[in-house]
Amino acid sequence: MYPLNYFLFLQIILFLFITPGTPRIVIISYSMNYGVQKCIWTALGDVTANIIQATLVIFVIGSFFSDNPNFLNIVKWIGVIYLLYLAYDIYNSRLKDINSNNIKLKSFLSFFKDGFLVAGTSPKAWMFFPLIFPQFIDFNSNYVIQFLILISTYVVLDFLSLVAYAVLAQRLIIWIKANPRTINTISASVLVIIAIIIVFIQQY
Repeated sequence: MYPLNYFLFLQIILFLFITPGTPRIVIISYSMNYGVQKCIWTALGDVTANIIQATLVIFVIGSFFSDNPNFLNIVKWIGVIYLLYLAYDIYNSRLKDINSNNIKLKSFLSFFKDGFLVAGTSPKAWMFFPLIFPQFIDFNSNYVIQFLILISTYVVLDFLSLVAYAVLAQRLIIWIKANPRTINTISASVLVIIAIIIVFIQQY
């Protein structure tokens, strides 16, 4: 009934979450531009996409991705295009006063959508859930309970790590205000670099 090697699973996902990947770069930038509260919606979008991905892999798709690498290529290019769009949007945004009414120009749904699409089009996530996630499930036992334990653990820790990145970014806001273009330029550049790496390194 319990997942296989649960503590190993914990170690793997904790390592993934402390590594500043694409969702965390977006969270850092959004936190400094819009505040921690708005980033909660981005984090919710991220974990919602992960729940859907894991559910599809375990209960619907199965080995579809390993048998159809071209589909992963489609997902990869959608993700690359969206990352470049986010990089452009972040680079051209201004660091806003989080107490200002200007932050209302971007809706909660828009923050949720960005988190959902960044996670939902991530080739890294679509490789993790089909290839790594099932390794910790004993399909000869009650795998539904095991799935619920694993995905609940993943979602809670992922959400908390994203919020932690947002809070940490807010602590740096005083330094950033002295040079308001810095974080947007850095964040946009990192997203472009990640997009390039995805194009040339992740081949299916």
